[in-house]
Amino acid sequence: MKKAKVALTVAAVACAGLLLSCGGKNAASAKKITLDLSGEDGIAGWEPFKERVTISVPVYDRGKAGYPAVDNNYWTNYVQKQFGDAWNITVKYVAIPRTDVMTKYSMLIAAHDTPTILMEYDYPKVAQWATDGAMQEIDLASFKHIAPTYYQRMVDNDQLGYTKLQGKDFFVLAERPYYNASFNSQTFCRMDWLRKVGYDHPPKSYAEYCDAMDKIIAAGLTDQPPVGFGIPTAAYVQNFAFRDFPANEEEWAMHSSLGTASLSWEPTRRLLKRTNREYHKGYLTKEFELDLDGKQIQTDFINGKIFSYGNYMSPSVDWLNAFYAKNPDAELALVDGYQGVDGEEIKVPQGRADNPFGMIVGFSSFADADQLKAAWMYMEWMSQSENLFVMQNGFEGVTYKIGDDGYPSMFNLEGTGKPEMLNNNDNKDMWCIVVEVKTRKTVEDSIKAIAPQNLPQDFTNDMIEGNKLARENAAKGWSYTDPIFAVAIESESEYTATLFSLYQEYFTKLVKCDPAEFDTLYEKFSKEYLDAGYQEIIDERLQAYKKGLTTHLPEISRKK
Repeated sequence: MKKAKVALTVAAVACAGLLLSCGGKNAASAKKITLDLSGEDGIAGWEPFKERVTISVPVYDRGKAGYPAVDNNYWTNYVQKQFGDAWNITVKYVAIPRTDVMTKYSMLIAAHDTPTILMEYDYPKVAQWATDGAMQEIDLASFKHIAPTYYQRMVDNDQLGYTKLQGKDFFVLAERPYYNASFNSQTFCRMDWLRKVGYDHPPKSYAEYCDAMDKIIAAGLTDQPPVGFGIPTAAYVQNFAFRDFPANEEEWAMHSSLGTASLSWEPTRRLLKRTNREYHKGYLTKEFELDLDGKQIQTDFINGKIFSYGNYMSPSVDWLNAFYAKNPDAELALVDGYQGVDGEEIKVPQGRADNPFGMIVGFSSFADADQLKAAWMYMEWMSQSENLFVMQNGFEGVTYKIGDDGYPSMFNLEGTGKPEMLNNNDNKDMWCIVVEVKTRKTVEDSIKAIAPQNLPQDFTNDMIEGNKLARENAAKGWSYTDPIFAVAIESESEYTATLFSLYQEYFTKLVKCDPAEFDTLYEKFSKEYLDAGYQEIIDERLQAYKKGLTTHLPEISRKK
């Protein structure tokens, strides 16, 4: 099954590239539509189209049980009625499986059925779509005329330096507030277990973490390894903490990537060696390679089988609700984000800083002038504060009430059958085209907006304190982003699917192997990985870096 899936991905990408090379445009020769700039800017200057215009908008399908279809529900219909019908536009939503984004997009592109809007969080993906001819060049003056609110957000957030590829504008970007320290994802641990083995706080160092796991195992608090663990479901390697500091900028440019696993890089070796040691100490799920989508970890946490679990936050978090329903006497706490420091591999608590943007948005090379204009109108409509508020919160008395702080307090409508129930994460996958998280006047208030509500415990203050510490560490230069190239790395498109399959295979073997065999096996797999295409990728990335084709250069080499 795994081989078939990889083959399908490669075939889809190859097919997309072939069709686009025959009938599409590449980034250097992409078409560019300039719209009429007369009349008032923004909504005041709009008029309904004389003939019906259809646009297609991607929306992630996360496979969440208990929610309606992401492409046909109360809120997609709401957009159609409030926006589409007013301007004679049909808004068609296209479900994109969150766990298989590239395959779905590649098939749509190959079939010349590309959504009017293409959007993703990862710059390498959108850069490749543009390079392959799936996107058209943007006339930013026209965009500003149609969508001045959206454009001004980009100006205010200093994002215009990220719109270009090969010197031409291909992207507009959603806002990502307070990007120096993310707060919309949190990891929770079993504080009640920790109390039973002598701790009154979550582990604050790697030594404490290992001691706690050893004692939890010895106390028999679970009948399986206490740490939920699965095979990597994405190529991104969480090895920031294992890197030397200050970081070497050339190594950063070559290996630090969301799109390709850095198996042969020394920080990854350190990470894998620590993981191998933890596996053989009995901490990690034994048959972790069978969990192909990460859902088993969540299930095990809900059922009270493992120590910790983390994911995105919102006022109603289904897996936290389910956990407390199954474990009514349990006590949770937020994991200290820096508990891994002080091991032999980690000396400085480095971490990945969020990009200074959320969604990266481009537009289909097949879209005509009316479709392009309609897509920009859609984005501008969604950017209006009154529309964004309804999309994020719904209606007072139906989906929320106004709390004592003057902000919406969301109802938990799961299982009620009310059609107005917001989609996953409060419709996040619809309004993320504008902004990444709900925002309020302050960072603290913004965190309160996504803190889980209606639970036996309140984690809001802990989330605020954790974010404060993360921002302090970012200010010290301990957090920085991956490189963003102003040119597509062609070899990544060619080898990424194959390399990810290899990485999953090698990862499993390296974690499970006899510790005495780890170094020899790692050296063997690293060579094979480089020969399978990774060497070409890192050479191309280094060449782009030396040519100055990175759109973001953190001063990591000068931070102390």
